[in-house]
Amino acid sequence: MSNHFTGLSLGPPLGDQRLDLCDLYAFQSPTDPTRTAIILNANPRADALHPDAIYRLNIDNDGDLLTDIAISYVFSKPDGDKQTVSVFVAKGAEARSAEVVGTKIIADAEVSFGPKPNIVRSGATTFCAGARSDAFFFDYDGIKALFDTSGGRNFTAPHLGGKSPWTGVDSNTKANVFSTTIEMPTSELGANSAIRIWGRCSLRENGKLNHVDRAGHPSVSSFFNTDDTKLEYNASEPVNDVRRWTDQFVHLMGHTGGYTRDEAIAAIHAEGILPDMLTFDPSKPAKYPNGRVFTDDVINTRLAFLSKADIPPTGLKPHTDVLREFPYLGAPHPQ
Repeated sequence: MSNHFTGLSLGPPLGDQRLDLCDLYAFQSPTDPTRTAIILNANPRADALHPDAIYRLNIDNDGDLLTDIAISYVFSKPDGDKQTVSVFVAKGAEARSAEVVGTKIIADAEVSFGPKPNIVRSGATTFCAGARSDAFFFDYDGIKALFDTSGGRNFTAPHLGGKSPWTGVDSNTKANVFSTTIEMPTSELGANSAIRIWGRCSLRENGKLNHVDRAGHPSVSSFFNTDDTKLEYNASEPVNDVRRWTDQFVHLMGHTGGYTRDEAIAAIHAEGILPDMLTFDPSKPAKYPNGRVFTDDVINTRLAFLSKADIPPTGLKPHTDVLREFPYLGAPHPQ
């Protein structure tokens, strides 16, 4: 999602950073290419996740855009600087329930807030949750200078020409994030080729489960949503994305890149950003848009897409504190 800068206009879901899904990654293990790692990050404050929420990885492995494997994370109420997490896995029709369903594969594992991650194993699955160094890199002040963020929309026509908007400063070099990392044999994902992955955060309020955020392609929700549509978008299902959101995306691309309708639809199709699900074919090297790794400059990719390649690259470099071994994101920065 790369949703760290929704505060420009939209803010976190319900004004609660714990409900904010930040980034989704998928890649082969650097040490074992037969295993797949999927990382869902949330809460840029990195202090805890919401005890009344369900954080969900949805995986479509047969191309019908419906969930075939659901991996659900539920967290205890924080007790001082301690919190626990349980992990559930559901498959088939059961995976399409919004509730916590399936087999509990990890029960009440300690969340790690310090430099040492608490790595938990269940059969062939490895899992870790807690505060980690954020790998997402972007120029926050440059983004603000580039786009007019007034008027109830995050981003409108870019201010091109003249002095470059980029400051050369990575706004996230000392940032942390609350990360959930799971790794398993790729064979358990049940796909012959590509899978589609998307994240969801749902909050139980007054006995009702409300879908408050979703994550798929990096920066799509941040750039394409408005104050008027964000609640509906976050609550919607990817299977409906093409029908519901194509016109809104086309309209924005006309402003940001001068696309005609036909050009915009062709670009959306070529980029695969609708439906808003991250595609990953584990038989090919991971590099966005095939999965996502920490070195992918997803902001440059998205800005080039929006502007029809008129916006110059930011010139920023990936973070260097990531790890080759599980849980892959580096130790959290002192705060």
